[in-house]
Amino acid sequence: MAIDPTGPDAEALWYVGPGRAEIRAGTVAAPGVGGVRVRALYGALSRGTERLVCFGLVPESEYQRMRAPFMSGAFPFPVKYGYATVGRVEGGPPEMIDQLVFALHPHQSVFTVPADAVVPIPAGVPLARAVLAANMETALNAVWDASPGPADRIAVVGGGVIGGLLARLCAWLPGAQTTLVDIDPTRAELAHALGIAFAAPEEAPVDCDLVFHASGTPDGLATALRLAGEEAKVIELSWYGAGEIAIPLGGAFHSRRLRLISSQVGRVAPSHRARWTPRRRLSAALELLADPALDALLAPAVAFHDLPARLPDALLPVSGILCQLIRYPAAEAAG
Repeated sequence: MAIDPTGPDAEALWYVGPGRAEIRAGTVAAPGVGGVRVRALYGALSRGTERLVCFGLVPESEYQRMRAPFMSGAFPFPVKYGYATVGRVEGGPPEMIDQLVFALHPHQSVFTVPADAVVPIPAGVPLARAVLAANMETALNAVWDASPGPADRIAVVGGGVIGGLLARLCAWLPGAQTTLVDIDPTRAELAHALGIAFAAPEEAPVDCDLVFHASGTPDGLATALRLAGEEAKVIELSWYGAGEIAIPLGGAFHSRRLRLISSQVGRVAPSHRARWTPRRRLSAALELLADPALDALLAPAVAFHDLPARLPDALLPVSGILCQLIRYPAAEAAG
């Protein structure tokens, strides 16, 4: 395949102010030795982290740690952000040409990265579903942090993408009683699609062996602590950005000897860190996406060029959207 040495034109989504985004044009260099050029087909918005980025809520203390792979610009604005792109290799080593891959890359129509920064998509995983790879990697890491067991009573508070993935993974454990807990009654449909029980907070099972919290709200965390049984673990996946929240550590928190544990995907969970690399973990997450039930997490695709107008509303919690799928022009051209 011939490679244009000047590189093709590219378009990328930039966050330019609180609640404002725009598409900027640029040029992508041809891949050098050990590099690949990828033409994006699908992407996804990370409604948790990306909402904080979009509205300028990343705390200054986290500016460096929150930098995503291949991000451009600087917090708070302007910044090119995102980390869920599925595309086709169109330049680089001959053996990689036309390979379908996932990359932790911002929202951009075409880009050049090192070859080891892309991961092949397994044959049994549809391209649109593969955009969930980063979310599944987060859920998998949290399961490793939690170490659930067969027959455990497990509650997942927060019926978003991460919560749905967590609940689905835990439901595969033999005999596990897994319940998705959310204040939104429409999340019962998601729970049904994923083959798990659903409950409103006031009706959720108590004395749980393990509780995951992924609602991103203080009330959700209070619910998670209330549902945990004696000496149980509560795994906290929510990140509140620059916000400060009150944690209900009074009452029976100490007498029940509860453990509140942070889980964050930036590093492989301690239980697996000696043996697993981030790339191996991401490859495993892609394999786990062969599950057709996970399509219930995907909202209908939005065209890439429509993102600036649609993005602020799509990122708000009241939107009800789970994973907002992005369709790039290359996917539209392919039909």
